[in-house]
Amino acid sequence: MITTEKLYSHYQENPIISTDTRNISTGCIFFALKGDNFNANEFAQQAIEKGASYAIVDEEKFASDQCLLVDDVLSALQDLARYHRQQLNIPVIGLTGSNGKTTSKELVNAVLSEQYKTFATFGNLNNHIGVPLSILSITKDVEIAVIEMGANHQKEIELLCTIAQPTHGIITNVGMAHLDGFGGFEGVKKGKAELYAYLKAHRGYTFINRDNAYLMEMSTKAGLDKLIYYGTENGNTIKGSLKSSDPFIEIDWTNHDVASTVKTNLTGSYNFENILAAICIGDFFDLTPEQINAGLSGYQPKNNRSQLTQTESNSVICDFYNANPSSMSAALNNLSVLTADHKIAILGDMFELGPESAKQHELIVKQASESGIDEIILIGKDFYAYKNEITATFFQTPAEASTYLQEKQIKDSLVLLKGSRGMKLESLLQFL
Repeated sequence: MITTEKLYSHYQENPIISTDTRNISTGCIFFALKGDNFNANEFAQQAIEKGASYAIVDEEKFASDQCLLVDDVLSALQDLARYHRQQLNIPVIGLTGSNGKTTSKELVNAVLSEQYKTFATFGNLNNHIGVPLSILSITKDVEIAVIEMGANHQKEIELLCTIAQPTHGIITNVGMAHLDGFGGFEGVKKGKAELYAYLKAHRGYTFINRDNAYLMEMSTKAGLDKLIYYGTENGNTIKGSLKSSDPFIEIDWTNHDVASTVKTNLTGSYNFENILAAICIGDFFDLTPEQINAGLSGYQPKNNRSQLTQTESNSVICDFYNANPSSMSAALNNLSVLTADHKIAILGDMFELGPESAKQHELIVKQASESGIDEIILIGKDFYAYKNEITATFFQTPAEASTYLQEKQIKDSLVLLKGSRGMKLESLLQFL
């Protein structure tokens, strides 16, 4: 059995980690993870033949000089990341929340990179595998890291904190997400608060939206004392107000009585608090207002989150990377107040809601029907259950909806396209 220390010496010589034989680079270390339907131990030798220096396996029959044996490959990956983190003497900002995690992470990184050499989680590599991979991607020249942490059940954030070991942290918000795994909304709060518990135990700094009653309650319960506040009221380190959000967000903000205004390329008034959080963190790390504004105004949203895309025929708000009741409600509210001659909401089912699913879909159906939006298109079996409840167009699958959109040929409209990742609503964009 190879020790973590010995494995780390190999990692220092070959600091590239792979978990997929389709993405083997010369000199990398391949971790043969197991899943419900695969056993990557079986592909360890293939990884070596493709150029990996070593493969990490946990079945003795696959071990060799280059296929190094450990008790459990996943645990070995996590332990290696912990060991690497302990060698890094830099601020690590741990970031979680029900909505806005990835956008907030990108904004914080955009701001801090105006002054520092930064690292931020790639995409949404934010789980028990993604966080170790992110930590192991931090090089010696990085000055600040921003690590996104996602969870769909309790104790997951607690685990990720032991790997990322954040010195600073932020919970963007708590909402109706992953209710099935967390066991309801109170379970969501308890799960996200695991970041607060870690920061309290390790005397870390916490950035908190003072306008959010849930976060204030959770921070008080955790006994946090190193708090940096942002919000819309006086008394915060950063105070902000929404100047415009039609279609792009512009905000006024002050720090230490210095007033500033910044216009961004983000749509959706719900992103106001994410922008304010990035300002607060930038200010804490001594960036000037000019640097902060440059980072925010230069950020271009991507990954189909609050991304306004111009097609040949329409303006489309691409927000179909994921969805839950909180983000869906916010997106509908945003669309209802935007200026456009004709507005359409195309919504797909929301997943991982457990026993709450029927109720939450019903609430979104009701909100959509009362929103004043010109046309509502609802897709998926959960929404389809309400096809006789409101005036809307219903489809059970995206394939059915694509046929309809091809025939209808929507033009000159502002379209919201939002649903859970599993609905694959990106397939509809070509018809808009």
